[in-house]
Amino acid sequence: MIAPDRPRRSALYLPASNARAIEKARTLPADVVILDLEDAVAPEAKDAARDAAVEAVNAGGFGHREVAIRANGLDTPWGEADLAAIAGSAADAVLVPKVSSPADIAACDAALAGAPAGMQLWAMIETCAAIAQLDALAACARTTRLSLWIMGVNDLAKEMRAQLTPERTPFLPLLSLAVCAARSHGVTILDGVCNEFRDLGVFEAEARQGLLYGFDGKSLIHPAQVEVANAVFSPSAAELARAQAVIAAFALPENAGKGAIQVDGRMAELLHLEQARRLVALAEAIGAFN
Repeated sequence: MIAPDRPRRSALYLPASNARAIEKARTLPADVVILDLEDAVAPEAKDAARDAAVEAVNAGGFGHREVAIRANGLDTPWGEADLAAIAGSAADAVLVPKVSSPADIAACDAALAGAPAGMQLWAMIETCAAIAQLDALAACARTTRLSLWIMGVNDLAKEMRAQLTPERTPFLPLLSLAVCAARSHGVTILDGVCNEFRDLGVFEAEARQGLLYGFDGKSLIHPAQVEVANAVFSPSAAELARAQAVIAAFALPENAGKGAIQVDGRMAELLHLEQARRLVALAEAIGAFN
């Protein structure tokens, strides 16, 4: 179980064509800012949005926030130019949409051959074909820049012809399978967006569902969702206290070499120690970036 190097509780999409929104993003407590060239930008504005995104990331001012640019797909008229421009920018990552096979990941990775070594490749999991190849897609992290997935539940609903309700019932097995595949290959995974941004109670319920399923954080469509996502995906005081108690108990001389001990009347095994260490590491990472 890999300890996180940084929190990714909240990943806020912003249209790259909206200079005012980008400027505001420099002040928001989001862990990740995603400048969008795809869904949020009309075809006639794609080229200008690409230039604006590159200019924004090169100008900096985002502080501790990771900044990614979501490109258009390589099968569109803009995808190739998007990846070429992003590869030469100061973005932390490029997010590519609608990947369906390892060949798609390989093609995007090849397009970033000249990018800085630290630039990451992130991918949207939002097609039926991708669901059928989750393990193979995640395994690409071994040989490419791939490091993170974001679920695209809206696009999945469209392709499946499924109904997207607050409970997300048709998608729960898919979410679980995606988390398992990502964990198998050390890929960070973020839950998809919640379309309800006026009712934060609905949003919080969906975020907590994502936490229950094991996601590292959630992608967002509105600044009002940031603080709620950060709270949901941060360890609670009670969780931290329990984790610290488990770590302290296993460190006692009398517990040296034991695989299972009792902590405050509850059984704790070595797997719980590993989970506790990861939780404390996440809390420390959050503290370092706040």
